[in-house]
Amino acid sequence: MGQTRLHFTANKVEADRIFAALDAAFEDDGLPIAVLELDEEKDIHEVSLYADGDVDPFEARVRDILAGLGLPKPVEREVIPDVDWVSRSLEGLKPVRAGRFLVHGSHDRAKRHAGDLAIEIEAGLAFGTGHHGTTAGCLEMLEHVVLREKPRNALDLGTGSAVLAIALAKLAHIPVLATDIDPVAVRVAAANARLNHVKALVEAAAAPGFHHPIFARRAPFDLIVANILARPLMRLAPQMAKHISLGGSLVLSGILDRQRDAVISAYVGQAFRHVRTLHREGWVTIHLKR
Repeated sequence: MGQTRLHFTANKVEADRIFAALDAAFEDDGLPIAVLELDEEKDIHEVSLYADGDVDPFEARVRDILAGLGLPKPVEREVIPDVDWVSRSLEGLKPVRAGRFLVHGSHDRAKRHAGDLAIEIEAGLAFGTGHHGTTAGCLEMLEHVVLREKPRNALDLGTGSAVLAIALAKLAHIPVLATDIDPVAVRVAAANARLNHVKALVEAAAAPGFHHPIFARRAPFDLIVANILARPLMRLAPQMAKHISLGGSLVLSGILDRQRDAVISAYVGQAFRHVRTLHREGWVTIHLKR
């Protein structure tokens, strides 16, 4: 029997309470739990718990926990198909060029040029959830930061299809930890690392937050890249500060132009300084140093 996702929506305050309760209740079971912001304006967050096999007992426990918190929610199920994401190509994917990087599908291999750092992506699910403006901005910024600072240990937080982790591995030839809250994305990331011949450098792991032991084992990082959303990035500022080396760099994206100043302020409050901002298609990529 495959994996099933139990999920429901809540506002941010509720989602944080529920996540803490579920995390404590299912710690011994080792089940991934995630919170995803679906709509920033309407304050809608989705809480998910992933389980294998018979999920009836887990769903009953989730409902009991919600009732105990006084937050009864309709719990829905989604069966996650066992798909070979590497062989499922995203035919509509157009190549994305940023600096020396070219992100492309297998059908566009002929568009690679001598000297390109080519990243082949066939993982439609994870790649398709990103914005080309943010991906390209991160790639351009990473090339600049890596060539100037020569980091030795990097983290791609919220890796998705691992485009940025693969880019770091190919450019800097350093170990990169690639984490995501979604176990499907993690499987996609690992497959893409193999496809791009950087499996030895990129470690993909499902980690819902910085409390996961893998961060303590791999930190401190000289470079952290996070292409997620503005609000989660602001909440993560204290944890970012704890897990980055002194003098290390952050590359943050998934941020709208109008959110730039608020994100920078959150990190300046954690002893980071703003170095540079790139603007692309209404989105910004921000470079900060500890």
